Amino acid sequence: MSASTAPPLQGRPLRIGTRGSALALAQAHLVSEALAAAHPDAPPADILPIVTTGDRITDRPLADIGGKGLFAKEIEAALLAGAVDCAVHSAKDLETRLPEGLTIAAVLPREDPRDALICPASPTLSGIPRGARLGTASARRKSLVRALRPDLRIEPIRGNVGTRLGKVARGEFDATLLAMAGLVRTGCVGDAAPLAVDEFLPAAGQGVVAVQCRAGDTAVLGHVAPIDHPETMAALRAERAVLAVLDGSCRTPIAAHAEIRDGRMTVRGLVADPGGAGIWRRSGSGPADDPAALGRAVGQALRAAAPTAVLAA
Repeated sequence: MSASTAPPLQGRPLRIGTRGSALALAQAHLVSEALAAAHPDAPPADILPIVTTGDRITDRPLADIGGKGLFAKEIEAALLAGAVDCAVHSAKDLETRLPEGLTIAAVLPREDPRDALICPASPTLSGIPRGARLGTASARRKSLVRALRPDLRIEPIRGNVGTRLGKVARGEFDATLLAMAGLVRTGCVGDAAPLAVDEFLPAAGQGVVAVQCRAGDTAVLGHVAPIDHPETMAALRAERAVLAVLDGSCRTPIAAHAEIRDGRMTVRGLVADPGGAGIWRRSGSGPADDPAALGRAVGQALRAAAPTAVLAA
């Protein structure tokens, strides 16, 4: 991330909007530190926590109250209103279609994208005792666990990283699943056991910190441009293109993950039946210069493979 010649923000600090959780604040500080390295003469950014609907309502599954976008809605409103200059999100929390006038302007280098098992009794899904209680509020994780371990009792769990870890530690649940990236960024890796991407395909954007800006704000766009990680941005574009084609509801288990090696990108995606009737997987590879086209191709293959009723669930 090299120094930038972007115009200053009239000498004032950049205002970063974010959720107030420990993970969200850690991610906002990563962005602030990257910007400080890119603009050593600029004043330090101000980080402004914003409480979202997803943070306030913790006793119901997200799908019942409007979906994952509830972790971004109020922050995006503040950004559109000019109360903050940019917003920092976990990319997987952003809706497939961003609000009019907003864009993902930059992303940090991707952290470990894998899901991780938290289970005192076993570091592997196969080793969890029969009939154990596994907590997850994710439709994707629920479907993948059900396919691998139909004997487990899968029950909803909500809350931030620390809350969910605490529920397992106290024995309220025998196991849970969390994003490895969140555990790394909050210093809570502990005995977490990462699950192979091939076995347990991550959510689109998992492990990616996204910086969202107003599309026409040239000063802020120029200010954040130097911290963008092109390879991660390309992967995110491919994964979000898969989602855009499928257009599933927040109840539809969908996963997408893209990797670049030696100039070629491989995109993998899946759609699962929420009721456990099946999982449909497709992948594609090609030059990394048009990630959205490759993502769309995988999304179209999945749309053709999965029953219409599954995508409309």
